[in-house]
Amino acid sequence: MTRQETVLADDTRLRDRLVFGDEDAFGELYERFSALVYTVAVRVTRDERAAEDVTQEVFLSVWQRPLAFDPAKGSLRGWLAMLAHRRAVDLVRREETHRRSTQDGKLSAEALSRGDPVGDQVEDADATRRLRLALGTLPEHLHTVISLAYLQGRTYREVAAELGLPEGTAKSRLREGLRRLTVALSGNHAHDPEAP
Repeated sequence: MTRQETVLADDTRLRDRLVFGDEDAFGELYERFSALVYTVAVRVTRDERAAEDVTQEVFLSVWQRPLAFDPAKGSLRGWLAMLAHRRAVDLVRREETHRRSTQDGKLSAEALSRGDPVGDQVEDADATRRLRLALGTLPEHLHTVISLAYLQGRTYREVAAELGLPEGTAKSRLREGLRRLTVALSGNHAHDPEAP
């Protein structure tokens, strides 16, 4: 058996144990790959606290959806590095959007939900309209956390603090809100397998 075949077999076994909720497997996964995920996140965010958030989100995502990893498409190491990179880039973009919107005061959740001329700031007016409609379908508690996190660039910790929620509750609401938005925007029940 080649080294690559051995790695593939190990990755598959570990993923299968995670599917069955094996907490020891999760501990093993974290021990083997947390330094890698954190390092990738630090390189992208250039911020240790942000990298810690990204690391936590990546491992939480894997624990909740281990079948999102497909050993036929590559190694667990490579997949986790890719997830860390994507989430770190997303975090940096959200923070940049938050900085810009704070500076010019033009982009707000209120304006978006009222239909104020936010569309002027977005190239694709149809996408803006669809997003507005999708946001309008969310229950208030989900609409609020999505607006704070993704329109105002807050981290889940900031959302939790602002709304007086436990961090786990804020994360759960963000996940559920994003899931519902994805369904509403896609027009069906399919969603991104890497989404939390």
